Amino acid sequence: MKKNLFLLLILPSLACSLLTGGGESADPANPPSATQETVVQQPNIPAATPTPFDPLTGSGNLTRTLLTFDDLMSGESSSPVDDSAFAIPADAAPPAFTFQGKLELTDEAQAGGFQSLRDDFGYSADPAWTHLPEMSFEFVQSGSHLIPVDQSLVYSNQPTWNYMVAPGRAWNESGDQGFSRASFPFALIERNQNCVHNGVMTFLFNDTTISNVRYQVTQETCMYFKFDMWGQLKAAYTPSQVANAEAVTAAHFDWLKNQLPTKPISALASDYPNAKVNEALMSSGTTPEHTTTFGVFYNGVNYISNCNTRHGQYAYCSEMRLPSYSTAKSVLAGMAYMRLGQLYDENVGDILVKEYLPEAADWDSITLEHTLDMATGRYEAPTYMTDEDFSPISTNFLVAETYEDKLKYALSFPANGKPGEQWVYQSTATFVATQTMSAYLRQQTGSDADLFDMLVQDVFIPLHLSPGALSSLRTDNIPTGRAFGSHGMFYTQDDIAKIAAFLNTQSGQINSQQILHPDLLAATMQRDPSDHGLSTGSELYNNSFWAKEYRSPCQFYVPFMWGYGGISIAMLPNGATYYAFSDNGEFTFDGAVNELSKLSSVCP
Repeated sequence: MKKNLFLLLILPSLACSLLTGGGESADPANPPSATQETVVQQPNIPAATPTPFDPLTGSGNLTRTLLTFDDLMSGESSSPVDDSAFAIPADAAPPAFTFQGKLELTDEAQAGGFQSLRDDFGYSADPAWTHLPEMSFEFVQSGSHLIPVDQSLVYSNQPTWNYMVAPGRAWNESGDQGFSRASFPFALIERNQNCVHNGVMTFLFNDTTISNVRYQVTQETCMYFKFDMWGQLKAAYTPSQVANAEAVTAAHFDWLKNQLPTKPISALASDYPNAKVNEALMSSGTTPEHTTTFGVFYNGVNYISNCNTRHGQYAYCSEMRLPSYSTAKSVLAGMAYMRLGQLYDENVGDILVKEYLPEAADWDSITLEHTLDMATGRYEAPTYMTDEDFSPISTNFLVAETYEDKLKYALSFPANGKPGEQWVYQSTATFVATQTMSAYLRQQTGSDADLFDMLVQDVFIPLHLSPGALSSLRTDNIPTGRAFGSHGMFYTQDDIAKIAAFLNTQSGQINSQQILHPDLLAATMQRDPSDHGLSTGSELYNNSFWAKEYRSPCQFYVPFMWGYGGISIAMLPNGATYYAFSDNGEFTFDGAVNELSKLSSVCP
């Protein structure tokens, strides 16, 4: 949703309340010791042993000044600390204990601090926005790897926040009085919206006892709501033997094994000295303090920036969650179209919307391709982004949660033109496209078919995307709702590079098998001179992908994806991809295209 202002019209929920957790927990005023432990029943959990991707060889003899043993056992959290305090230190020793079972935060409504940095609509006046939701995590541990059993979007049933959790680490330090230490990243996800606020948690544990849990949230990709949130909470640990622990562990190490090679973004210039690439020019036009991360994928290497927070470098940069916003229009709706074309019919774009969505009975002659091209002929104003940014229809569509309400608003733009002639940017059009393709898929394979799950099975899992990328926002705020298609996915740096490579250099193939229809992909990626899509005024739009024409050093096209707030993913014809995730309304990537064009020829 490029320059999408109408998302900012969302009003905060009022009069919300948080449920508080229960259960026994460590008392921070009377911390346990080696001789005074709170005893809980301990199942037969194997001791921590080294595993693949477990490089801990340190002695654990290090000096810690932040989040010490005393801080976690009996201290208080008065402000955020440097994020490095949550990271595994260089001299960490292998963990002495194995954490397996359920971790529950039990006093989240009463504890913590909050500092609003930008709040366009007064969210923070409601206490429900300024504290964590009720949260519960189940982990297995393999060596030093702390692995969440569920890394998908968790629908918390709270009025404000859903959340996601990602893998963390466990280790030993000499100052922790025999306890092991653990930390892990998590993200708060605004209910029914795509804002992501990244945080981290840490705690001490042994076989019978857990300390308090320290947390902080100090970074986001969210243009209209920015804040720091921190606290120290009582927690309950219920050790248990997780039934599918071996499968969870195997999946985690398979994901690690298949991550792309990475280097710092600065290494691009040294790896290709003759190209004389200027890193500073690539990210020019994007304000650093509002940039979550950026990077370049080229020749099989993901050149990545740091992941900055307001309090140092994020402790888990490779696991940091990045919101899709409207890049989901390309990754979900656009790729689903090309996948259906390969599976069933390359002319699937010709199907009529009204034949698959009974609610669209008056959408005469409007096809699936019209919706993907945002050329339905149904709009209020044809001027650039007016319907998207200022129409009450678009606002109502975004805030609606139920499938019925979302579809009602998506279909309610008036008929003011002929289908296929006028491009008018509307997230509602992509939602209609996604639901039309969903109905088509159900007709082909059965009533239980799900369009997003098709992509998960056929594309995302074979590409080894992160577990968090395998879920999406859905209608009705439930896991069985309908995926939006217009926005609502979640990535990592590795995910972005893999998706771009799949579309660009792999030509829609995985392991030499054609997954996306080659002709539809060629048109989408601007490789078919007879089909460049529709003009947006300054760019092109085809099959839910943007494109831009360049004329130096020759005439060439760069297909790209855009997302609300400042998200850009540009795929050059020489195989290089530039991506940037920011939230200050900045979308410039011409500098990156100019610099990356020096790596190898972009000319046809």
